[in-house]
Amino acid sequence: QVQLVESGGGLVQPGGSLRLSCVASGSSVSSYTMGWFRQSPGKQRELVATARTGGSTNYADSVKGRFTISRDNAKNTVYLQMKILKTGDTAVYYCNERRSSLSYWGQGTQVTVSS
Repeated sequence: QVQLVESGGGLVQPGGSLRLSCVASGSSVSSYTMGWFRQSPGKQRELVATARTGGSTNYADSVKGRFTISRDNAKNTVYLQMKILKTGDTAVYYCNERRSSLSYWGQGTQVTVSS
């Protein structure tokens, strides 16, 4: 059974930084495309960043240059380093593992950017 557990969210001031972690069990993060999504109240869940098995990464335009996705295969963990946070980054952030016919989600971690 695949389980993804996010952590690292919290309250941060604009301009601050946070690092989110997603620990996988029952799966190997090195074998699949891993991603981070976010959802704000009243909005649809949107893609933030993805990391393919070949090493390529993809980012939403709104976070390019500020966020970095990475994975530590030895720890079976995916990270999202977030810098220069803005109030518009406030959302619940979800870890995602994408397979050819299945997609797994974590429970989410809240990130609030506010002064």
